[in-house]
Amino acid sequence: MEKVGFGVIGCGRISKNHFEAIRTLTGAQLIAAADIDPQALEGAAEKYGCPGYLNYKEMLNNPEIQIINICTPSGLHAQIALDAIQAGKHVIIEKPMAMSLYEADTVISAAKKAGVKVGIVHQNRFNNAVVKLRHAYNKGDFGQLTHGAAVVRWNRNDDYYAQAPWRGTWEHDGGCLMNQSIHIIDLLQWMMGAVESVFAYTATKLRKIEGEDVAVVVLKFKSGALGIIEAATTIFPTNLEETLNIFGSTGTAVLGGIAVNKIEAWRFNGEDEAAVLAEQSAVPPNVYGFGHKNLIEDFMEAIANNREPAINAEEGRKALEIILAIYHSVKYKKEIKLPLREEFTIGVDNNYAQHSEYRKKLVCS
Repeated sequence: MEKVGFGVIGCGRISKNHFEAIRTLTGAQLIAAADIDPQALEGAAEKYGCPGYLNYKEMLNNPEIQIINICTPSGLHAQIALDAIQAGKHVIIEKPMAMSLYEADTVISAAKKAGVKVGIVHQNRFNNAVVKLRHAYNKGDFGQLTHGAAVVRWNRNDDYYAQAPWRGTWEHDGGCLMNQSIHIIDLLQWMMGAVESVFAYTATKLRKIEGEDVAVVVLKFKSGALGIIEAATTIFPTNLEETLNIFGSTGTAVLGGIAVNKIEAWRFNGEDEAAVLAEQSAVPPNVYGFGHKNLIEDFMEAIANNREPAINAEEGRKALEIILAIYHSVKYKKEIKLPLREEFTIGVDNNYAQHSEYRKKLVCS
């Protein structure tokens, strides 16, 4: 069977999950890697046994590559995705898929026009605990959803942000919402449904960054249910938890652990909570979990069967819109209704709006 060729752009912190998944998946073959940092590129190319490119556009010309995995700083995601799509490649983009809805919609439109697929890396949807939670939701076990809460209490100290100058910036990253908490926000909206409005406070209390390191958000869902988001990278001294709470008229579930991988509470009629809690999966070694392999495998199957990937670009756009609405709420000090009428990319000031042709003042319906 002919293998599917992959090219990975960006050889930094998150790329290991992509390289390892590609290496272990049947039918997948790593063709090449690219990075502007010669040292990072050399290390990845040597470890994973593939050619390296300092200019990713040269790699896009390789006909053996069908899928491009984008693992660069967030502010580069959209432009690289557009370049890959133009080259006829399918694209897997690390979160967030873009830094503005304008960018996200441009990627979506370009992919449809080119007839290629786009997948967004929200790998926690493939956690065993999350799969079980979604199954209960699909069966209607929660009854009427009343409210939900998403919590990220992690530590990212100044050394972490100093490791890469793009971290914590409005141009390429955002704060603890856009970087660390987008996964749990994705899960919250996936379970609770479309968001009607948000109201938020954010602050930069401890970290020397442009973005926020603490945030609290209240959400109203279109169903009438309510929600809460608490996010922080200020927790002393190390990561504490990433937790998702879902409450309904006939069901209660709490997923926790370091990366929403452990069932903490499971209370439904006719189910033995103790038995469920005893059947826990392996604890992941870090906050990235085990989901990258399953996500990439699903993407390969989507191409082979000409279907949409489990987390396509439209799905990835949802959490992005919520976070941008939160930033707008902070900026304008008011409740923001969705769909978002986007005026700026991210942040509480408008100086970031000129960072590229996409970072401009605009209004998207």
